[in-house]
Amino acid sequence: MVLQKKRLGKILVDSGLISEEQLQEAISSQDGRSLMRTLVDLGFVSEADVSSVLAKQMNLNFVDLNAYNVNPSAITLVSEEIVRRYLILPIDFEEDKLIVAMVDPTNVFAIDDLRIITGYEIKSVVATESDLIATFSQYTKAGEKFDEMSRTISLEMGEGTERKVRITDEVVGKEAPIVRLVSLIITEAVRSRANDIIIEPQEADLRIRYRIDGVLHEIMRTQKRVHSGLISRIKIISGMDIAERRVPQDGRFGMVIDQKGVDFRVASLPTIHGEMIVLRLLEKESILYRLEDLGMLPEDLERFKLSFSKPYGAFLVCGPTGSGKTTTLYASLHVLNDIAKNLITVEDPVEYRLAGVNQVQVNPKAGLTFASALRSILRNDPDIVMIGEIRDGETALIAVESALTGHLVLSTLHTNNAASALTRLTEMGIEPFLIASAVDCVVAQRLGRKLCKFCKEPYSPEESVLKQLSVPLEEGKNLTLYRAKGCKRCGGTGYRGRIGFYEVLLVSEAIERLIIARASSDEIHSVAVSEGMKSLEKDVFQKVKEGITSVEEMFRAII
Repeated sequence: MVLQKKRLGKILVDSGLISEEQLQEAISSQDGRSLMRTLVDLGFVSEADVSSVLAKQMNLNFVDLNAYNVNPSAITLVSEEIVRRYLILPIDFEEDKLIVAMVDPTNVFAIDDLRIITGYEIKSVVATESDLIATFSQYTKAGEKFDEMSRTISLEMGEGTERKVRITDEVVGKEAPIVRLVSLIITEAVRSRANDIIIEPQEADLRIRYRIDGVLHEIMRTQKRVHSGLISRIKIISGMDIAERRVPQDGRFGMVIDQKGVDFRVASLPTIHGEMIVLRLLEKESILYRLEDLGMLPEDLERFKLSFSKPYGAFLVCGPTGSGKTTTLYASLHVLNDIAKNLITVEDPVEYRLAGVNQVQVNPKAGLTFASALRSILRNDPDIVMIGEIRDGETALIAVESALTGHLVLSTLHTNNAASALTRLTEMGIEPFLIASAVDCVVAQRLGRKLCKFCKEPYSPEESVLKQLSVPLEEGKNLTLYRAKGCKRCGGTGYRGRIGFYEVLLVSEAIERLIIARASSDEIHSVAVSEGMKSLEKDVFQKVKEGITSVEEMFRAII
């Protein structure tokens, strides 16, 4: 250990960061503290200075843990004792190596011990002590609660056995630790701003992940014996059949957490390792968006509002699953919801309850499909109809015919861009002249993460990034972009909240002629752009330049 201190001290002295006298004073004043901590406490150096010098001298990378997307699975490989004794933290995997952040990369004893403990070859990077401890505390705070509760459940179930019993509501009610564990998982998800909770059994354990701002984070791994009780408890509160484990099921329930009403949509799926369950969190307040809150640029918002000016026609929102299509439709319904209009929706499932809107839940087992529900809706004198999704030719035909007979129809399609939605309807068997007459507006969208406004940092992009963005080098010289850094307010991710990326296609006479001529989606897209449509890529890049999101998020969400 003395040798290690001398190596660290010699590097700092040779770099001119401290003098020999300061090194000797620090060594004599350590009193159980690390040499770096002693030097910092004495005011001789800052943590960042020491870390950057060490990284440079040893040809290692310096990592800002506040901005790094730490892999929770790596952290779980070591105990708190190891982290605090050696000031090391596994943060990620690279092929067959474990990436480890170290305050003192000269500590060969720590590297050897970690190699033995984890079984991985070690790749060292340098980080500051305060960042390392803060990151470890952040990732283990909720984990400690989960671990403690899992241990309690395991003790009550009996070690070495995997109990498989038929759990009734009464039995689960007595299993207080299981009930508390489910409550903890749900509460932590709401407080973490999660969109989904994914509970998935693996071969040897149980993994729980949260989707936060559209990105999955592993929160917990626990013993597989907890799985049966956990799944049964969730099934009971969501109204599902706990005895049926062979087929997928759906359910829902509601809770009030921190004075916020939250609805949960639950879906189970049998896998080879047991039942997987996904809970979608639907905060009642989160759907009360105004159109202005969706994130559309002013010019797109004006084009978007034009589609509501007509009393009839079809308005389509397209994009992949999880791109915010339902939120856009509900925001539109809030604008259209008027005492003088009859609004009816058919959805699968009904995600949010809206006052003043007649909402119909699809039930295929009872013969209530989108098509059959839509036919019935039209006999109930609606002014505005919202169809959750156009999935087949029959639904598409009824929707198009409804738009042609005096109804305003809102719906969604799964296509990559706005122009593709028009050609997709043709592929479903709808006559092009009907599509051209019925569809007034198509909106394509994606969701991306917003940069944390408290910690985002400006930078000048490199030439390689400018080429990827198709920005001329001359223009790029004066371009300032922003990137994620990470702070306590955003949980160290550098992002907080999400924003929509849009392209709004208005069906003009020129586009109508292209639809009738069965033109390709590329041709329709080109004409729409020439008529003023801002493409998805342009929309995102505008938000990148305004510092709303980052280049990395643009590549993740769009390109």
